[in-house]
Amino acid sequence: MKTKNTIIWGLKIIAAVIMLQTLYYKFSAAESSVRLFTILGMEPWGRIGIGIMELIASVLLLYPRTSGFGAVMGFGLMSGAIFFHLTKLGINFDGDPLLFIYAVIVFVSCSILSVIYLKDLLAFVSKVTGIKSILPA
Repeated sequence: MKTKNTIIWGLKIIAAVIMLQTLYYKFSAAESSVRLFTILGMEPWGRIGIGIMELIASVLLLYPRTSGFGAVMGFGLMSGAIFFHLTKLGINFDGDPLLFIYAVIVFVSCSILSVIYLKDLLAFVSKVTGIKSILPA
């Protein structure tokens, strides 16, 4: 059980730290961040909005009662990042594959966490909607 907890916290911290460290570039309007979101046609609202969503996802991930929600949010955000790297930005944006690699790492971490927290997430959806058949028998 201790090993499982260590792995879960490791995945949470990895995903949150990666998302949090990119916020400086988004919120300070760093040249490369502005260029990236300009290419996507989402400057400045996309840069700031996605930064806020990554901040929320990171906080949710690190708070135990909301980790599942943060994982799903991080999974969704990184799905978009990977999609745009593969379709518009390229894997080596500005000659550096690091942004793409970070997105993949967060995507994988959040995917694993989403599976781990799936039962909790389904229980929440069932409670909110009143639909009991969401949970497996």
